[in-house]
Amino acid sequence: MSRAIWKPGTFIYPIPAVMVSCGNMLESNIITVAWTGIINTNPAMCYISVKPERYSYHIIKNSGEFVINLTNDKLAFATDWCGVKTGEKVDKFKEMKLTKENAKYVKCPIIKESPVAIECKVKEIRELGSHSMFLAEILSIDADKKYINDKGMFDISKCNLITYANGGYYCLGRKIGKFGYSVQKKKKR
Repeated sequence: MSRAIWKPGTFIYPIPAVMVSCGNMLESNIITVAWTGIINTNPAMCYISVKPERYSYHIIKNSGEFVINLTNDKLAFATDWCGVKTGEKVDKFKEMKLTKENAKYVKCPIIKESPVAIECKVKEIRELGSHSMFLAEILSIDADKKYINDKGMFDISKCNLITYANGGYYCLGRKIGKFGYSVQKKKKR
């Protein structure tokens, strides 16, 4: 088997493509982030990594909070647009016709059109080089009820979440197994 070898880089794909809202209901911004993920279960914690020169960096650093809004195929254009435009010059909510909604625990707005909004409180900032990592406690997960199944669980197959990989956006949704299915005992009939 032959393999291509590249220099070290960002190649752990796919990763979520999310819109992070920050600020407050009057003065807010949206930054598109692909460097995000879960880092702890108890307490529930996640992170986002943001370049210090980004407009949202200082908003998040000063307020100590943000909301991770998961994105789907319907939000793909807005997700990309919010990642290439600066909130210093444009109102991204207005330009992308996105609706601000009050969060329960933070002052940042939730993007109403997002299937899931994750309210976060910054616990630590780690400056790592090109990006600073905001380590945050998850205060609330706000899911649109249309994506909740009859068992009260979030049904990822209903919302067509998008991911980012090697410069492109991709849609998720087809379930191929569940945690532990490789060792699950078969039911007797």
